[in-house]
Amino acid sequence: MHASFSPTTWARAAAALTLAAAGATAHAADPVKVGLMLPSSGTFADLGKWTVDGFKLYVQQQGGKLGGRTVEYITLDDESDPSKANENANKLVKRDKVDVLVGTIHSGVALTMAKVARETKTILIVPNAGAGEITGAMCSPYVFRTSFSNWQPGYASGLLAAKKHKTAVTISWKYAAGDESVQGFRQGFEKGGGKVLKDLSLPFPGVEFQPLLTELATIKPDAAYAFVAGAGQVKFVKDYAAAGLKDSIPLYGAFITEGTLAAQGDAAQGLQTALHYADGLKSPRNEAFIAAHVKAYGKAPNLFAVQGYDSAQLYDVGLKAVNGDTKKKAELIKAMENARLDSPRGPLSFSKSHNPVQNFYARVARGSENVMTEVVVQNLADPALDCKP
Repeated sequence: MHASFSPTTWARAAAALTLAAAGATAHAADPVKVGLMLPSSGTFADLGKWTVDGFKLYVQQQGGKLGGRTVEYITLDDESDPSKANENANKLVKRDKVDVLVGTIHSGVALTMAKVARETKTILIVPNAGAGEITGAMCSPYVFRTSFSNWQPGYASGLLAAKKHKTAVTISWKYAAGDESVQGFRQGFEKGGGKVLKDLSLPFPGVEFQPLLTELATIKPDAAYAFVAGAGQVKFVKDYAAAGLKDSIPLYGAFITEGTLAAQGDAAQGLQTALHYADGLKSPRNEAFIAAHVKAYGKAPNLFAVQGYDSAQLYDVGLKAVNGDTKKKAELIKAMENARLDSPRGPLSFSKSHNPVQNFYARVARGSENVMTEVVVQNLADPALDCKP
């Protein structure tokens, strides 16, 4: 027996289906709002641009979309100023109503962004800042990092140095990033059978390295590890060579030559570092990425471009899992947690604290490149023991 429906009933049913379909696809008609809170002025402006360019390159490769939705960028110069970070992050979240925050380079600014993300339940992707707290004590379901924790490259550098040396001395700026990097180096070096004889430091961002280099020469370790950044690493490497230490006490680092080889000149040649990307890394994925970056921007990419690129790739995984519906936040986050990205750097996944699990490569400075020589450690995860999500 078949039920009969009046024309009015059919019309109502059709209307209901139309409304349901419209509701299901309404989100796809609107652009997804991406808040890019990165430096476009000051010391880290170049790093901010590399990161933004990398992010936008991935989006371009997806036809200008993420998760099937067009992208609207809302950019804000964070000025690498922690005192402005709370106001800036809240502007993007509450005034501009961004769907995702992306930032930043400076760890002090990123820590505040993580706090705002947690309080407002906004997804944050950190494309560079390495502060351990972000995916440690401050870890949150809403916060992901696509770069590194300061511990990771320090630990990999320790493993690398321990392959050839039994004793070492560390030199760093005395601040959180320096402390975390040195701690990682010590753990890696000791695991490899080495012993750190002494940790030398000077206040951030001081560049009077000579007293420390004099003490280093007196101690006479087999090797040295240094963590300073930017203009500081240029002066340090030059001072190290000028002091006659380059040939007698081999120098290791993580970022010590990253982005500064041209400025460091001959003093940097032959220095060994350990990072999660290397110039000219041989893989079809990386070679395609380099070609696309050169085509888009007229220059080869670097580590910061890779980190920006993977930030977009990670968010795309989440959005695709929910068909672009940003309101399905729990499902979106779960997809990002389970992501297995085919990154230019190699395989990339995420730990329970949302920090990258990735390979670290030994690199040697040759000419204008940090050339890969070997894989130091595969799938390295930060233990993040103080993460209580």
